[in-house]
Amino acid sequence: MSNTITTLLDRNRQFAIDFTAADLPIMPKLRTVLLTCIDARVDPAHILGIELGDAVVMRNNGGRVTPAVVQEVSALAFMVAKMGGDSPPAFEFIIIQHTQCGAQRFADPDFQRELKELRGVDVSLSAITDPELSLREDVERLRDAPEVPDYVIVSGLLYDVTTGLVREVIKPTSLAS
Repeated sequence: MSNTITTLLDRNRQFAIDFTAADLPIMPKLRTVLLTCIDARVDPAHILGIELGDAVVMRNNGGRVTPAVVQEVSALAFMVAKMGGDSPPAFEFIIIQHTQCGAQRFADPDFQRELKELRGVDVSLSAITDPELSLREDVERLRDAPEVPDYVIVSGLLYDVTTGLVREVIKPTSLAS
């Protein structure tokens, strides 16, 4: 067994000793889905104080709205609507991107080409040149996706990895707006 696995399993055993959340409902307390970057510096539990059961957290390169994210949000919205009965309850979808993101390297055409040629991976939708612009593009991707219901409320936040502060770039609005 690796040292990393041993460390993680030891930490889990400590977590389980005081575990009292067996009765958490499937619906997150904050009725929120967070999409953020996989960067280890950008953990919403730490930067936003998210507790177990508060929110659904999705992570990918750059915290970008990709076709896979659109499908997940659509499926979650459908499930939430089914659980809510006749009237679909609104839920918030918050996109969190950050400064000094590694996905900025994906904007390099040579990097994109080489990755595509050598690995068959297209990172063009994950590329970031300007985090604020990327947030706006991602909200538009959701708005343009017919699979995502217009009652979903979306917003965009930018986390500064040097100060630890989060700034609202896009105020919460329903996709219908």
